[in-house]
Order: sequence, then structure tokens, then C-alpha cells
Amino acid sequence: MIDYRGMRLTDMNLDAVLRRRPGIALVDELAHTNVPGSGPHEKRWQDVLDILAAGINVITTVNIQHLESIADEVEHMTGVKVRERVPDWVVRKADQIELIDSSPEQLRRRMLHGNIYPKEKVPQALTHFFRTDNLTALRELALRFVADESDDELLEHLRQRQSQVLWETTERIMVAVSAEPGSAVLLRRAARIASRVKGELDVLHVVLDDASPSSEGRSIDELRELAGNLGARWHEVQDDDPARAIVSFARQHQITQIVIGSIQRGWWHFADGGPVLRRVIHEAGASGIDVHIIAHQEPPPAEASESSAAKEP
Repeated sequence: MIDYRGMRLTDMNLDAVLRRRPGIALVDELAHTNVPGSGPHEKRWQDVLDILAAGINVITTVNIQHLESIADEVEHMTGVKVRERVPDWVVRKADQIELIDSSPEQLRRRMLHGNIYPKEKVPQALTHFFRTDNLTALRELALRFVADESDDELLEHLRQRQSQVLWETTERIMVAVSAEPGSAVLLRRAARIASRVKGELDVLHVVLDDASPSSEGRSIDELRELAGNLGARWHEVQDDDPARAIVSFARQHQITQIVIGSIQRGWWHFADGGPVLRRVIHEAGASGIDVHIIAHQEPPPAEASESSAAKEP
């Protein structure tokens, strides 16, 4: 019990939990802000880390709107300020995450019956934060977060097993780029493909073994920046065999679709094992990975763009 600003409040007694040393502690409301003076930490998630450090298992709960990476989007959707936030890494630290899913209609019925808030608070809650459209959006955010977490766990499991079997639980797109002109067009095309299939995008740049990653200069820096702007993950590997590197990366990361340009130059056209494009198609196909061959497009020269603009009225 804590006396705070003329009120008598209750909060979790962290020291008492640590002294008792249970096998499992059930700690509700991970995002809760502790009553000042109730313990050493401002936030309950910090208490949970202390409990875990003491060798005590914890089962806790958190509402999706309190996750740091999601809170801003929730504020934008609902118009309600999310003041209590939990770092994503704290939630991802869990050995197991379980989604407690409820339809918006069921949740609103429970609220009407007084199962969640005192009855005097119900009308305002139902017409503000707990509107059906808000609850539908929050439910989708929760489903996506748990799906992403499950996907990460699956990929790690498959890497540890070094599985050669492609598990198509979700679409994973990879685009292979070089420093040649037209790679930016190829990268944007791959980003559109990934967006349409609701898949994540990995960008792979293969550097020859006898070259440094920075030897291709400004064009690669610009592609790396473009990848970041498109929300893609950038990867660089060194190898003297581009086809082998591309297919090996795709297998390791459970890529389901490879995007590559139709016309390549230099080492992109021939390597020790023969034409790169032909080998990528053959070896990826043998692993069940689709290959998209994108028509090569040269970017318009700057002079042409400027002259065209000058002719506009």
C-alpha cells in the first residue's frame, strides 16, 4: 500500500516477490507505470527483468497498443495518446508469445456487461478508444506482430537444421543487384512485387572475392540508400561465383522468389560455372524457388530530363 497525493494506492511489491522466490510469477500489465515510491523502477517491465534475473519465470500480459514500435501508429489511428510503452525487445525476449484474440463485437459486449470497466466509464470507452473500427485495426496489428515473431522463430529453426526444404509459410522476396546502370529500376520493381504479395524484401549485392565492398563506389551507396528508403534489408557477400552466392543466400534465408535483371554485364554475365542468369534459374528452380526475370531498362539521361522539363509550359 502506497500513500500518494492523498490517495491510498496498491502496487506490486518487487522485494517481496524476490524474497519469496516462486517458481513462476504471474505479473499483469507489463506496460504499467509504478506508483512513485513503490519500488526501485518507474515501469513494471523493469521489475519483470529483475524477477527474471533472479531465476524466476514470469507470465505477463500486454496490450498491443503499448508496444513501442506500434504506439505511434495507434495514436494516429485512434486519436488517443499512448503514454505507457514497452520496448519491443522486452516482449521479444519472451520464450513464448501467445495471442489472446477477441473479436471487436465480443469485446464490446463484455464491456457493456461491465466485465472490463466500471459501468460509468463504459459509454465513453465505447464511443472513443473501443470503437469497432479501432478494435479491428488493433486486432490486425496484434495478428501481424505475432505472425512476424513466429516467422522469425521458424527461420532460426530452419537455419539451425540447415534445412534444404523450402517452407512456403509466407512470401520472401530477394533481388540481386549490381553497380550497373538500371539496378535502381530493378530494385524498385522488386519492391513493388514484394508489396503486392505482402512479403518482405532482401537486397543482395555480390562482391567478387578480389574486390573490396567499396570498390564500386557511389552507385552502390545510392542503391543501399534506396533499399533503406524502400524498407528493404541490404546484404553484401563476397564470392567469386555470383550464381552460387545468390542461390545459396536464397536457400539460407528461405527466399521464395528471386528477382534479377534480364541483361547483365561483366561478371554478372559469365562466371566460372557459365552464364549467371541461366545457372540461377536452374539451381533456384531445383530448390523450388521462383525466379522473376525483369526486362532491363536504362535510366533516362539527366540531359534529356532537363531538356524535357524546359519544354513544358
